[in-house]
Amino acid sequence: MLGIPSLLHIALVWVPALGSVALSFSSWDGIGGFGDIRWVGASNYVDIVTSYPRFWPAVRNNLLWLLFLLVVPTVAGLLLAVLLDRQLRFGRVYQSVLYLPMVLSLALVGFIWQLVYQPEQGLLNNVLGTAATDPVNWLGDPDINLYAVLVAAGWRHTGYIMLLYLAGLKAVDPALKEAAALDGANAWQTFFRVTFPVLKPVNVVVLVVTVIEGLRAFDIVYVINKGRNGLELLSVLVTDNIIGESSRIGWGSALAVVLLVISLGFIVTYLFQVFREEDPA
Repeated sequence: MLGIPSLLHIALVWVPALGSVALSFSSWDGIGGFGDIRWVGASNYVDIVTSYPRFWPAVRNNLLWLLFLLVVPTVAGLLLAVLLDRQLRFGRVYQSVLYLPMVLSLALVGFIWQLVYQPEQGLLNNVLGTAATDPVNWLGDPDINLYAVLVAAGWRHTGYIMLLYLAGLKAVDPALKEAAALDGANAWQTFFRVTFPVLKPVNVVVLVVTVIEGLRAFDIVYVINKGRNGLELLSVLVTDNIIGESSRIGWGSALAVVLLVISLGFIVTYLFQVFREEDPA
């Protein structure tokens, strides 16, 4: 029962990942056979960092995307989970409505928010009263379109975080809260000193899920403007170089490795801190 899934995991995840690392040191258009691969060492990485104008804006946008998801949807999801954990009336209905955006694909979320952000007929400009006089081009202005898309991505991600924290809160032993109340702790003290520390395993899951969600973002920006004009992301650059007209497999693989290193940097650092705190030695 473990052998076949493990082999599939290695074949479908680790082999392609290691293959991408190897191809990142090569120059290949993907058309010829493996005999046409020309090894160029680290020149792909050097060229990307020094002479690829879309690279650093994409790195900045990915980091902003990750920081936003770590702060806004995480805090909002935790707050909603705490409220729903109090056995509100129609709590199941609220939970379903708040989680519904997570069921939608990012591509569909992009289409929905395009309707909201349209300059003349869009919901937001009409609510603000600027549709007829001075409509704001929320998705066409490179100075603000990233933040507009982040709101859409955060709207979708909040429900998922809420559900993770709600499951964690349901697993907290009520005796801990009762003991804190008997010791005179108020609601805030009980949450931050008793409940939240117990949620450490959930926090690890939330961090990993958020890092993956923030760094793999692709669908929503590609639907809006193919990841250009202020919406550049590393995942878009990988796609453009590997399956675009340029067919630069080496460059695309190098960009994918950069994205992998950034994601592993956040996850490994946090997990190292968590496991070191739990190690009694």
